[in-house]
Amino acid sequence: MNVGMDEILLPENWSRAHGGPLYAQFSQHIEAVIRSGQLDAGTPLPSERDLAKISKLSRVTIRKAVQQLVRDGLVIQKQGSGTSVAPQAGRVQQSLSRLTSFSEDMQRRGLKAESKWLERGIFAPSPEETMALGLTADADVARVSRLRIADSQPLAIERASLSSQMLPDPQSIDGSLYAHLAKNSTKPSRAIQRISADILRGEDASLLDVPDGSAGLRIQRISYLSTGQIVEFTRSVYRGDAYDFVAELQISNES
Repeated sequence: MNVGMDEILLPENWSRAHGGPLYAQFSQHIEAVIRSGQLDAGTPLPSERDLAKISKLSRVTIRKAVQQLVRDGLVIQKQGSGTSVAPQAGRVQQSLSRLTSFSEDMQRRGLKAESKWLERGIFAPSPEETMALGLTADADVARVSRLRIADSQPLAIERASLSSQMLPDPQSIDGSLYAHLAKNSTKPSRAIQRISADILRGEDASLLDVPDGSAGLRIQRISYLSTGQIVEFTRSVYRGDAYDFVAELQISNES
């Protein structure tokens, strides 16, 4: 549902005296308009000059605001065709309190989960893998990397590393890694996970079908058996516009 572009851009509809930098106020306003569905995907934005004229902002400020919208995956800039509203991905919520596979998460939501293999085999470990997995000097590592897709939309890149003793034949995986490990009673029971904000660039941005410089989330996880033995070292990249991580917190009774 498109509304009048001039009305959206008028300063009285977004500018506040103590609302922070003007470029940030402007980009946040356009973001809210896009996310509310007032501008359809593919809707062209006015030229930089026209944006500046209607909004009463300088072209430098407009350029900075638009660059922020591009980084957040809300608009797309193409040489020769200007700037337009990007397709908006449906957001997926993932709990931080349960250790589940991508396949399990999507199945619970009624979404069709797919994977595209990026790497699968036995390799000499990197120093990071050796340390994270506690490998001996002569050990090999199994790598399982794939693009995760839900309802034809790429959502995440998962790069998992395991000792070759835990996963001697990575080629035999035909679905969920955790389901495969469960057959050998080596499915992890707990994990320590670290989440950080990041900017998606190069191959990662291309695989996830977002503009270079878009917001993303990087997740590093080490998972364990109930005995404390390390099973898996995973480094994942998620689209920042498609994923929300949700945690349930207990309120402390301490005074």
